[in-house]
Formats: sequence, C-alpha cells, structure tokens
Amino acid sequence: MTSGEFSLNDLPGSAGRMDILCRCVSSALFLSFGMRRDVNVHLLLLGEPEPGKIIRFEGLHLRYLNPDERSSGSLINKALLKNATELDTRSTPGVWIRKGDLKSLLASFEGRDLVYLREDGKDIRELAGEIRDPVFILGDHTGVTEEEEKQLLEAGAKIISVGPISLHSNHCITLIHNELDRVEAERGEIPGGANSRAEN
Repeated sequence: MTSGEFSLNDLPGSAGRMDILCRCVSSALFLSFGMRRDVNVHLLLLGEPEPGKIIRFEGLHLRYLNPDERSSGSLINKALLKNATELDTRSTPGVWIRKGDLKSLLASFEGRDLVYLREDGKDIRELAGEIRDPVFILGDHTGVTEEEEKQLLEAGAKIISVGPISLHSNHCITLIHNELDRVEAERGEIPGGANSRAEN
C-alpha cells in the first residue's frame, strides 16, 4: 500500500499487511524505557497505487511515536499523504518520505556493511563482532524476490541468519539488537549509545 487512505483500525486488511511494518518500526527503535537514537529504519513500499516509496524513521530526531502499531501506522499514514518526489520530504519530526526503489536505496548505503537476513546464512554470532556501520535488510511476509536478491548480492550484501527457522521480521530485529548489544557491552561501549550503530 502506497496510499495514505487506509484505516488505522484495520492495518492488516486495509493496507497490505502494514501491521508487519509497524511492528518492525517498534522493534527497531524502542527500548524498555526509551528509544534507540542511533537507529534509522527505511521502509520500502512497492504496493499500489504508486509503487516505489521509501519512508525513513530517524531515531535521533523522531517524535510522536509510541510502541504500538496504531502509532507507527499513523506516522506512516501521514507520510504517505505527502506529495513524494525524488527528494526527501519531511512528514513529521524524524519521518521522511521520497520516491525510490531497491536500487536507489542500496545506492544510498554505499560504503556501509550490507547484511541480508536469510535462514541459510552464516550465524550472526560468528560475525557480530566484525560488523561495522551495518545496514540490515529484511523481507516482508512474502519474502524477497529473486530479482531483489540478485540486486542485494550484486551490491555486496553478506548473508547472515539469526537461526535455522523462519521468524517474523520484527522478531529478527529484536534478535539482531540483542547480539549487537552484547558485542558493544563486551567492548565497554554503551549498547544503543548515540554513536554505536546505525541499523536500517
């Protein structure tokens, strides 16, 4: 769904499983008593009626977000009501929207560690200590297409796994955070600190 005309009371039915994206936003950004200000979330929306929109949540500047699906759904809704162009347009504090596809999104991460989650990838526990300035890429409930996976691999993405079975994307995000938090704590860093990581 790339239109703001959906019901916040029926995110799974009226907005093409927008509820999954809302849960991912919360899992990526929220701590028990605060927010991960070092994390950004990019949502690539390819549904109708205007395929190819990217909504970015910036943890450092984000406001008006609560840890429930309706709250993040409302911010996504407001962003989609904006007239998206190739340039970033601010919707609300910390939320931006622009036109774009996977290729343009990957290009914006040039020079960073691209990490693609797949069940048969290398165990994240073997690689967590080596990852620097990462961008984590997860599919939705339908997964990543062959063409999208080809683009990811051509862009140099590493394939990692958080376990041997398929999990919901928001659960994967929680597990990723846990592994990186442990690595940062072992280094003597403050997990989730302002300069410790940037996850998308």
